[in-house]
Amino acid sequence: MSSSVPSKRIRKSPAARRAEIVACAASIALSEGLECVTLRRIGEELDVRPGLVSHYFPSAEELVAEAFGNAATGELDALLPEEDGDGGDNGDAGGGRGEDVGGGRAGDVATAASARLSRFFARTNGPAWDDISRLWINARHLSRYRPALRARVVEQEAMWRGRLTALLADGARRGEFRTADPEVTAMQILVVLDGLGADAGAGSEDLPPAVTRMAVTLAERELGLPHGSLGP
Repeated sequence: MSSSVPSKRIRKSPAARRAEIVACAASIALSEGLECVTLRRIGEELDVRPGLVSHYFPSAEELVAEAFGNAATGELDALLPEEDGDGGDNGDAGGGRGEDVGGGRAGDVATAASARLSRFFARTNGPAWDDISRLWINARHLSRYRPALRARVVEQEAMWRGRLTALLADGARRGEFRTADPEVTAMQILVVLDGLGADAGAGSEDLPPAVTRMAVTLAERELGLPHGSLGP
């Protein structure tokens, strides 16, 4: 006679459980929209009682804001890491030909600002970019009457602007870029990307190349770079 031993539910630490809830909410936000992030839905996805979710997030509004912040920060870190290091995949990003950049040694080209900016633009297309673009549109719309979400949108906008500004300022110091005001140039680039993101439903393949390349063209012009130096 065989007997089955019931499996024990693993008790997670508060930090791990909270991270799991936020990650689940962020995934739903990206794929379905922030309106679908509810305490009950997260409970169903994680197979826990809604009361457990509300223990960490008493208000659904707080969870929605956290979900957006998590998704937006994750996308920023993927698009424009704070520290790229000197990985070996930079040679095809523009600026990886072995010559000196801004007076630096040939080995420094792996972290050249122009290479990092090229990679940034290369990543701002495709399904993943369309998903985050739709999420930004969704968040800005809902933030009109959701204070917690509005605060998180403002915070994320500052983070994205600051990260790109720092990159452009670094390139200007290295002598790679020529710009009087890196922050203004960063804002211009992000405004164009936002505009293209608003057309994410159409898909980049449905837009003329001159349109899909608008942010790159603007960056090359404002940074004093030859046409085509930041990618096709």
